[in-house]
Amino acid sequence: MTQPVTPAPTRRTRLRTAVALTSALACAALTALPAGADSRASAPRGEAADAVLFDDFTYTAHDDPRLSARGWSVRSNAGGPGVPGASWVPRNVTFPSAGGNSVMNLETKTAGTAASTEQTEVLTRSAKFKNGTYAARVKFSDAPPSGPDGDRVVQTFFTINDLKAPMADDYSEYDFEYLPNGGWGESGNILYTTSWETYNPDPWQAVNQHTERRESYAGWHDLVLTIDDRTITYYIDGQHFGTHDAAYLPERPMSINFNQWLIDLAGQPGSQPRSYHQQVDYVLHVKDQVLTPAQASQRVAAYRDAGTEFEDTVPAP
Repeated sequence: MTQPVTPAPTRRTRLRTAVALTSALACAALTALPAGADSRASAPRGEAADAVLFDDFTYTAHDDPRLSARGWSVRSNAGGPGVPGASWVPRNVTFPSAGGNSVMNLETKTAGTAASTEQTEVLTRSAKFKNGTYAARVKFSDAPPSGPDGDRVVQTFFTINDLKAPMADDYSEYDFEYLPNGGWGESGNILYTTSWETYNPDPWQAVNQHTERRESYAGWHDLVLTIDDRTITYYIDGQHFGTHDAAYLPERPMSINFNQWLIDLAGQPGSQPRSYHQQVDYVLHVKDQVLTPAQASQRVAAYRDAGTEFEDTVPAP
């Protein structure tokens, strides 16, 4: 097994695993949807037999009861990743309109102190996703709409499960992570895709494979990840971004997550308030099927043409 380890997408993940999975798995007993929840809304014709998660993120607010009914958790519990002492604030998750569609907006705020730093995360409560196709349309941003720029912000779409013991070989994590202002030893824009086999939190040891590209990804992008029995493949805007080896394939199901957070407060030392925005148009998972990016886009278009805002037919593990 190779062990490609870099300063970039490694040291922060042990914190994210411990906390993000607490949110997801502590609620595992609640994943059965209440009566009346539309978890099996009408699928586009010809696709009813597929096990699929699709969400168009057509909600009113972070406390819209449909979010919980459909299996999502808006994080509020303290802890990493990010700035020690920062909070995770549900009210900073909103659902504005963009391009005629409702989108999920994750806002991260700071005024240069831990107490003023508010981070955001939305994740599935159930860890039930493994092989197949994952797709999301995500808007990354390079700068805050107001206030000084420079904070080392991380904007993400990823899947993950819990580390049961140091170097456990059934740990899995697959990341899209955009750093508009650098961090982890980088000075400028960089986008990582990283596939994880395992890690040891102390002393730090990581087993992963990653691909990176140093350029701006501000704006809307179609992110697609496919996992089969041989490889993990990442695409951005229909173009191949990276393929990772079978050594990093998942052994257990995972949750689906979006979050935005600050690596530290060193990137911009000023005390003027500023906020960063990451938006998500939709998410799609098709269980055990490897779709091309074009096929994933066709699935999404079919749901929208049918007027379907949400469907979840992926069985619990």
